[in-house]
Amino acid sequence: MNNRRVVVTGLGVISPLGNTVADTWTNALAGKSGIDCLTGINDIDGNVRVAGIVKDFDAVARFGAREARRLDKASQFGMAAAEQALTDSGLQITEENMYDVGCLIGTCVGGIESMVDATVDFEERGQRGVSPLAIPRILVDSPSGRVSMMHNLRGPNYAIVSACATGNNSIGEAADMIRLRRVKAMLAGSSEATLIPMVLAGFDNMKALAHYTGGDPTLISRPFDSERSGFVAGEGAAILMLEDLDYALERGARIYAEISGYGHTSDAYHITAPREDGVAAAEAMKRALKDAELKVEDIDYVNAHGTSTQLNDKSETTAIKLALGDHAYKIPISSTKSMTGHMLGAAGAIEALFSILAIRDGQIPPTINLDNPDPDCDLDYTPNVARKHAVKHAMSNSFGFGGHNTVLIVSEYEKA
Repeated sequence: MNNRRVVVTGLGVISPLGNTVADTWTNALAGKSGIDCLTGINDIDGNVRVAGIVKDFDAVARFGAREARRLDKASQFGMAAAEQALTDSGLQITEENMYDVGCLIGTCVGGIESMVDATVDFEERGQRGVSPLAIPRILVDSPSGRVSMMHNLRGPNYAIVSACATGNNSIGEAADMIRLRRVKAMLAGSSEATLIPMVLAGFDNMKALAHYTGGDPTLISRPFDSERSGFVAGEGAAILMLEDLDYALERGARIYAEISGYGHTSDAYHITAPREDGVAAAEAMKRALKDAELKVEDIDYVNAHGTSTQLNDKSETTAIKLALGDHAYKIPISSTKSMTGHMLGAAGAIEALFSILAIRDGQIPPTINLDNPDPDCDLDYTPNVARKHAVKHAMSNSFGFGGHNTVLIVSEYEKA
């Protein structure tokens, strides 16, 4: 199976940094934050009213008024990002290949805004108050299903849920589907839209969110900084077009990078907290390296999970050292969550996208707001300013509640 190579031929993104790949990447390299104050939310504490917010996204203009009403925002973001990736790839869906192209688009919680709305409708108006579209809007597999219908993709179509590791698992499992010859191509990634009071209240009550007490909201997400106080929730979607290398070459596709390694483990430890010793996360990195048939010294960049929480940033630093040894001190690492916020289920997918673009352009996006490094986080986290650096192999880490540790390695494409 591992002899079959899987490459990336298309990219799509809807994010707090922009609604195109070009805008998102330009703003990331510029160290621009997409975090802002939420408006229209009055029933939660003021200290959590900041988020990585998708801006200027007009669902009615994209899908029409009737269709937009039928879609939860998680599906809207996923469909928009998938359309970008498919168009970018240049792959035409025809009667000849429609069963050879599938989609695997995950999300942490599906259409949770639609779930809350339906619950309120039921409580206020009873059974007849619940829309017949409520369940399709809520389902976790709705983004993937709607993408399949939108583009007549008749290959495998499903969703994966692994909390904040969902994006990496979706890409890794889709790549394995191609390696197993189940399909020739897959749209893979994740989408999330959870910026509603109930979700924010739940995160805040578990003491996970950063505390905002006023001032500039763009300064609140501070991965690896000694003054970090928690993560900032974000929203959006990122989708990759993955293809069997031979199939991509046959049709003359442009190739961004190769999915070369995939590893995942479980902490088997705590429902929300990571293992402080980092051993299971380190094992996921080691397994990704083994899958890619790479040595530790081959890794040129790590896009860290880097949530800006006290527990994650210390334990991830420990895990990177365990996995990479002395080499961990020699390479740039960054947390792009400092700019996007934590896009939850969509985080891994956009961070894989950033890793691919780092390979393409030889540029490392910064960790902004890293002004006072935590002594326990003593690696090179690319503080505040992007850096030119040749990248042949990049590692992208994603960890999730429930103990999920998922690692992708993306590599520069080289002809055999």
